[in-house]
Amino acid sequence: MLPETCGSSLFLALPDDVFAIISRSLLPRDICNLGVCCKSLCALVASEKIWLSQCDVVGIVPTRDLVDWREGVSSYKALCRFLVSVKPLIGIWVHQNPELGNVVYVMPGFVSVVGCRIIPQELGPLGIEDGPILWAPVFEIIGDFDGSTTFFLHGREKGCDFFYPGSVKSVDRNCNVLLLEVEPREKRNGCKLFPSQSVVHHSNEEISRKVSRSNSGLSRSQRVLGQSGTTVPFVRLAFVDRRKLLEAVTSRVRQKVPHTVSGPLFSRLRDDVENFQNDLVALLQRRSLLLQMYRSGCDHDCTDLTASAEMPADPTLLEPNDIRKSLDRSSSCSNSLNSDDGQMHGNNRRSIGGYFRASIKQILRKSSSVNGGRAISKCNSSSSENRHAQLHEFLNSGDTIGLALHACTVRLSSYRAWPNMHDTRFALYKLPMRVPREDQEYAGLWGGTFGWPPGRPTEDKPGKALFFLLLSYEETEGKRLLIATKILEGTHYVLHPNGSAMFIVNVDEPSLDPFPWDNDADSHPVNVKYAFMGEGIANGYGFRYPGSKPGSLFIVQNGLLAFIWKESRAVLTLQRLNLQELLKKGERVPALPPIANFSYLTKSYSNVFAGFSNTSTCSSSQHVHRQ
Repeated sequence: MLPETCGSSLFLALPDDVFAIISRSLLPRDICNLGVCCKSLCALVASEKIWLSQCDVVGIVPTRDLVDWREGVSSYKALCRFLVSVKPLIGIWVHQNPELGNVVYVMPGFVSVVGCRIIPQELGPLGIEDGPILWAPVFEIIGDFDGSTTFFLHGREKGCDFFYPGSVKSVDRNCNVLLLEVEPREKRNGCKLFPSQSVVHHSNEEISRKVSRSNSGLSRSQRVLGQSGTTVPFVRLAFVDRRKLLEAVTSRVRQKVPHTVSGPLFSRLRDDVENFQNDLVALLQRRSLLLQMYRSGCDHDCTDLTASAEMPADPTLLEPNDIRKSLDRSSSCSNSLNSDDGQMHGNNRRSIGGYFRASIKQILRKSSSVNGGRAISKCNSSSSENRHAQLHEFLNSGDTIGLALHACTVRLSSYRAWPNMHDTRFALYKLPMRVPREDQEYAGLWGGTFGWPPGRPTEDKPGKALFFLLLSYEETEGKRLLIATKILEGTHYVLHPNGSAMFIVNVDEPSLDPFPWDNDADSHPVNVKYAFMGEGIANGYGFRYPGSKPGSLFIVQNGLLAFIWKESRAVLTLQRLNLQELLKKGERVPALPPIANFSYLTKSYSNVFAGFSNTSTCSSSQHVHRQ
């Protein structure tokens, strides 16, 4: 090889298309490092073709969608920055409550990702593929012009739809818990931080360097705040304090949804060419208006998209003193904000005199515990107080506070693919989705109803309850088990606990039971490919502890699964689901109030998501929107 074609000269001699193909085997940070190591390569690594290739490697959206998304950002490099930051969020998130199912699917929108809650529902005569799936918006994360992120929580109050803007605190690469929090922040150079300057897009340094080392400055303020040693994590607050902080912040940052941004959150399927193109135009305009609302804090029809020379203070950030006053007013009729057992009075702690009174009382309690006969109970009370951080410490740990979305990695135990969840966390939990492979070909998300033929209503039951099941494999005592975990149930009142196994089969044990029906819904002969022995859910020792009865799982033609209980001959028929396609053909319904819309913590056995109002006093909101 000639000397002049070695080193950087070799890359420069390659056509852009060839280097773009080579770059697919590199990480984004590797491409950035090439430009840092050699100035002559700066122009090459800034090529749009290379960063388009990197966006395609991320794999969130197909290449033709990337071309459409490019209109909303400054470059493919900025788009890659956004895609890398939100990729860990894509997937299915759940919560234990309500027991019917709380399924939030995070999917691509338009230069955004959208969290959509699947409403527990009955299936109509059109079936799963053609019948519209009901869903409600939970949150959006929108990519700004430079690829940074903006967060919008959705909610509905007093018959009106609202946005609740905030920031994306961090997104771990392997995140499994999504938390709604209030985040304290510091000022920089005497000015409040703007969202695009204060957001940490990745807590992991490896992820944050994937796009460019120059982006590391975006998280510097967050790291400095963490190094100061005074930051109080939101999760350390008592549950009552976390709840009231979220209520206070959401009530102050909320923005009424104007008619101009009440359109679709994502486009319809490309098969509908005319409507798809109309959706792209509407989505581009909606995104611009949302970003303008985020920066200006306006809650009306914004028409002037020209950024002012002097940006106002970030409307998504609040002064801690304002929150203190708000909490003082809201707690005037209550005893405490800071403890679980009501021994510390929150209103006393927000004044100097109250602080000393509380301190004296604490000293007296400790003194009496030494000589009194209740020393043990006092020690327990003290340890209970030390278990949680105090609200005033949290409010003092930053110059401003705001709503934040935090995607973190937590060590969780699980039982049959269902995570064990905290009862007092405003959180969603990610379900591990296994990619089907040769030895686990039935893994993934399935949906269906009871009855045969599948999805066909009867005169006595015009609508059938829709079930979502997550199928996963587990090896126990040398047996390969296929477990169908219930994550959604469309009945009016729950029959089976959320996260319970609807059936478990041994894929190494064939079943000799015959299939009871000869024909399918189209009167075609049923062709059974495989059959496995197993057990299906049944009544047990109360609702929480169901029993099981023997049955068989049949794999029939067209990719259908049918589990049949041997004794009752009840049949649950399933088909593999593509949630993204179903939601694009679905119908949007109103959301719950903001905090409950994100994480519904109240134990419930009925369909709380179907209790939305069908009337509205706000002309700007749409109650049912067909995507």
